[in-house]
Formats: sequence, structure tokens, C-alpha cells
Amino acid sequence: MLGLLAVAELLGMALWFAGSASAPQLAERWSLTGTEIAWLTNAVQLGFVIGTAVSALGNLADIVPARRLFAGAAVAGAIANLPLAFADGFGVVLLSRFMAGACLAGVYPPAMKMAATWFRARRGLAVGAIVGALTVGKATPYLAQAIPSATAWHIGVGASASALLAALIVWVGYRDGPFAFPSRPFRWSRVADVLRDRRYRLALGGYLGHMAELYSFWTWIAAFFAASEVARRAVPGAVASPPWLVGVVAFGVIAVGGIGCLWGGLVADRIGRERLVMRAMAVSGVCAVLIGLTFGRSWWLLAPVALVWGFFVIADSAQFSVLVTESVAPEAVGTALTLQVSLGFLLTTVTIQLVPLLAAAIGWAWAFPVLALGPVLGIASIRRLVRVRVPD
Repeated sequence: MLGLLAVAELLGMALWFAGSASAPQLAERWSLTGTEIAWLTNAVQLGFVIGTAVSALGNLADIVPARRLFAGAAVAGAIANLPLAFADGFGVVLLSRFMAGACLAGVYPPAMKMAATWFRARRGLAVGAIVGALTVGKATPYLAQAIPSATAWHIGVGASASALLAALIVWVGYRDGPFAFPSRPFRWSRVADVLRDRRYRLALGGYLGHMAELYSFWTWIAAFFAASEVARRAVPGAVASPPWLVGVVAFGVIAVGGIGCLWGGLVADRIGRERLVMRAMAVSGVCAVLIGLTFGRSWWLLAPVALVWGFFVIADSAQFSVLVTESVAPEAVGTALTLQVSLGFLLTTVTIQLVPLLAAAIGWAWAFPVLALGPVLGIASIRRLVRVRVPD
């Protein structure tokens, strides 16, 4: 069942970065600025924030059976994404991206809850597998970008087809496990009840520090690679790299996070979730600082640092969600998870826009180190959680 959910999540989340992967072609077609290109991702983020906020306030993840919510949202997301392949204007694409993001609010949080119904002792590994599949799914459009003949049409249609297949897999094959969370009637105060729990607030603080770094890295690492390649080729005697290299390395840097999530789940189940997330954030923060030193240099220096960052920047993500499932009442788990990701993705809409502004002001070499502030603040919040968390 975990394998089924992981495959469905991988396929469903291909919708997320379809716009970003199509950005080079769309930018050339409509002469887009850097800020406009950023909105190809930010529109998805905002849609996801609105979708998860509505879901949390409406208690949808705790009322609607997860199988139905996932399948219905994936189908709706596939339909919402299709204008990316056919649109003849930037505004239509942005609206399509927003609607796809809103639909994905019914794909990501329910998948984590569904996985948790099948595991208790190894819940860290289980949710890590789901987030790992999500990570690879988000990276897939970049791999398509590396294919010379791939167009925005191919990327858009392919992502929608993936989401439809994800809906079919869950609708036909999924059922709740032995640790299913009880369903409860709608209650307006459920969000407030969740926020009153100090353990939840501290886990949320760590998650926000993690998210402040993660999506800015994912969104702009390909642009960083491209700018670095231009700077490297300006050096006399430099040999040009193959045109597909940026897309392939960008895919690898994001996709390696899938392995990182599995590693994080295994380690967290052994040493504790708080210790794992603090270690992962420490390494990713260091990489955020070091990556600038590799700008304009050989791929043999740049790629390893980026791959290590890609591994650790997401290795802790699932464990924040597991901390949430262990910190709130069972009947509020769906709402708590949805609220967590809603606030986290709301924050990313700010940090994603920050990176290109820094790149324009001080250069790409120094645009990423500021992201290290996220892990620093996240570690501080989790250290406080360790002091107040009551052993189960």
C-alpha cells in the first residue's frame, strides 16, 4: 500500500513544476521578466495556500474520505493544468497554475494521512516515502525540459496525464490501514484547538524555517546553474557544456531528495525526529552558504555541493509532518497537517520572490546564502520543542 501511494504521489505532483519547467519556452514566447517567470511557480504556491486554507477551515481532510479527496483533487488538477499546453497568453497560464495548485491541496496532505494509517512504529519511514515520491514527481518536468524536442505542450499534457493516472491508482487500489484516524463532524474551532497546542506551534516553527529555504532552492537552482554556466564559459579557454546539462543536473538535484526523504525516515525512527530535523537543517544551511563559492566554476565542483544540498534540504520534511501527527488529537490530524502545509507554502511565496531580487542586486553567487536563515530559525524552534515534548 505504501508503494501504491508513493507511485500515485509521484505521478500527481508532476503538476507542480510543469510551469517552471516550461519557463524557458514561455519566457521566449512572451518576453517574460524574471519576476514574471517567478510567478509561474508562485501562482501554484498561492493556489495551494488558498486550497489548503479552505480545506483546513472546512475540516475536509478529517471529514471527506482520503481516497475520494485525493482522486477527485487529482482529476481536477489535471483539468486545471491543461491550459499550460494550449494557452496563448501569460494571464491564462497564471490562472491555470493557480487552479492546479489549489487542487493539489487535496493530493499532498491526504497522501501523508493515508500512509500514516498503515504505520505506527515506522511512521517516519512511511511518510518519508510519500514526501520522497512527491520530490521526484516535482523534479520530473525538469527531466522533460532536458529533452531537446520537448515543448510546453508536451510538458503540460504529460503532467495532466500523470495526475489522471494517479487518481485512478488511488481510486482503484487504496484502502485505509489498521491505524485509521477517526472521522469527526465539522467544527469551526478545530483549527483554533490545533493552534493552542504548544508542541504543534513549535513543530510548525521548525517547518516554517525548513520551507523558507526549500522552495526557493527548488525554484531557482536551475536558473543558478544556467547563470553559472554563462559565467564559466566567459573564462578564456572554457569549453561549453551540452545544452541539456542544466536540465539533467537540476532534475538530479531535486530528485536526489527522494532518497534523502527515505534516509531521513529511517534515521528519524531510530534516533528521534527532532534530532534528525536539526541535523538535516544544519547541513542544508551550510550548503546554502557554500553554493555561492562554486558559482562560475567547474561542474565537478558545483554539482556535488548542489546534490548534497538537494539531499538534505528535503530529508527532514516528512518528519515535521510526523511530529504533527504525534502532537494533536487523532480526530484533528488531517486539519493539522493541512494547516501546517498551508502556512508553510504561504511563506514560500515571499522567499521565492526574494531570490531573484537578491540575484539582481548582488549577483547569483550571493543570492542563496540568505536562505540559511531559515534552517537557523527552524533549529531554534525544534530545540525548544525537545525541552517541552512529552515522551509518548
